[in-house]
Amino acid sequence: MSRKKQIQALNDPSLLWDLIIVGGGATGLGTAVDAASRGYKTLLLEQSDFAKGTSSRSTKLVHGGVRYLAQGNIGLVREALHERGLLLKNAAHLVKNESFIIPVYSWWKAIFYTVGLGIYDLLAGKLSFGRSKYLSRDETLRRLPGVDPKNLFGGVLYHDGQFDDARLAVNLAQTAIEQGATVLNYFKVTQLLKQDGKLTGVTAVDMETGETYQIKGKAVINATGVFVDELLQMDEPHKKPMVRPSQGIHLVVDSSFMPGNDALMIPETDDGRVLFAVPWHGKLLIGTTDTPLDEHSLEPRALDTEVDFVLRNADKYLSKAITRGDVLSVFAGLRPLAAPAEGSALTKEISRSHKLIISRSGLITITGGKWTTYRKMAEDTVDAAIRVANLSPQKCVTASLRIHGSTPDVDRTDYLYVYGSDRGAILNLINENPAWSQKLHPAYDFMQAEVVWAVRNEMARTVEDVLARRVRVLFLDAKAAMEMAPVVANLMAEEMHYDKAWEMMQVAAFNEVAKGYLLRTEKVNSKHVV
Repeated sequence: MSRKKQIQALNDPSLLWDLIIVGGGATGLGTAVDAASRGYKTLLLEQSDFAKGTSSRSTKLVHGGVRYLAQGNIGLVREALHERGLLLKNAAHLVKNESFIIPVYSWWKAIFYTVGLGIYDLLAGKLSFGRSKYLSRDETLRRLPGVDPKNLFGGVLYHDGQFDDARLAVNLAQTAIEQGATVLNYFKVTQLLKQDGKLTGVTAVDMETGETYQIKGKAVINATGVFVDELLQMDEPHKKPMVRPSQGIHLVVDSSFMPGNDALMIPETDDGRVLFAVPWHGKLLIGTTDTPLDEHSLEPRALDTEVDFVLRNADKYLSKAITRGDVLSVFAGLRPLAAPAEGSALTKEISRSHKLIISRSGLITITGGKWTTYRKMAEDTVDAAIRVANLSPQKCVTASLRIHGSTPDVDRTDYLYVYGSDRGAILNLINENPAWSQKLHPAYDFMQAEVVWAVRNEMARTVEDVLARRVRVLFLDAKAAMEMAPVVANLMAEEMHYDKAWEMMQVAAFNEVAKGYLLRTEKVNSKHVV
């Protein structure tokens, strides 16, 4: 997975690609895997790093969506539960069966959730993760240490999936390349090429060298998430926006606030959403919110009002209050939701189902959806590309395609489990240089060898790529990540043959980003960005 080798595929300007995919998040990467595995000549271009935006900032759940079931969206839930089951099979190293418990405070709530989650189980069919059941008060307190026992009646247990989103994105990029695709990060599409009103390709710039490429393609896929309107504007200037971004934030705290193996699902928050407290990489991840926004960026910031919302609602269920000073990392992500009907401002009213739009020029735009359904979104997108570009039809094979790294033998007590079948190759790097066995930080297991691996085999180009999306420590402990940055920069500079000036620039750039993941203990005002 060498970026230099991948770029070589662009050196022939006469080459005609079957599909040019713009966007390296879940949907774009999934589409590249699908297209390449069907035998189509496939190119993916991402303006930043893979999963830099929404796709690295999820609640880390592979789920059907209990909330969507309550809304009566049976079709979406059934589809998501089916895809959840396929993901557990195809990415066994990253997706796990997680047990969730809903604390209940009255007998009728116990009945309500037990019956509702029984329907959830039925919709999963043969791909069920396990049956839901009622738990006594004592059993609930035993399995959810840290939950407030006051007035607790019992709990309802159900099963869903949990995963590491950015790690899956990297593995999808590797899978796409193994299937024959060309996949590039830090390549920005700046123009759509047309002839007689129909798309013929794109102009793209290598963000590292500044070199411009004219790339020809039969079909162009717009899979840019919250940025879909920017590409649509290139295609049809003054086109009405089709996406309304909604922000969701997460707080990460020490696992001592709820030290069990089970996750907590809070079914009723102030705004009618659900809230999760989920064990993740040795920490406790709590979220999320739903805040309508009128603008988007690659580095969204949590609002004080959102932080207050999460702390306030978690406090209702946990015996020990979480303060702002307890938060190790806070991160925000933007959902690319289809724009609401005229006059509606509630993101809860905006469809979570994915949408495919074919422009007059032939531009294929895929938007909406969620991580769990990325594979089905990709299948629908490639099917559309076959029709639009008149490609020779080939059947989708991704329902049974193993994703890079997938292995049934997963020891989750070994923190290297996220690498799956690559684990042994990372350990072998230590034979090349024993110093690479040293930790990046005394409080964490992450090794120097992982940095070298990320550069050589996972197309990491910056310190942020490594600490945010390869080893995930920025999302787990922002302060520790900042302390690791100089060591990571030095290792990357040696591997990529860069000088000290590059190292210093990288550390400064990373620290600037990481500051946004640190939570001030004092609020400035209710609308201030933290």
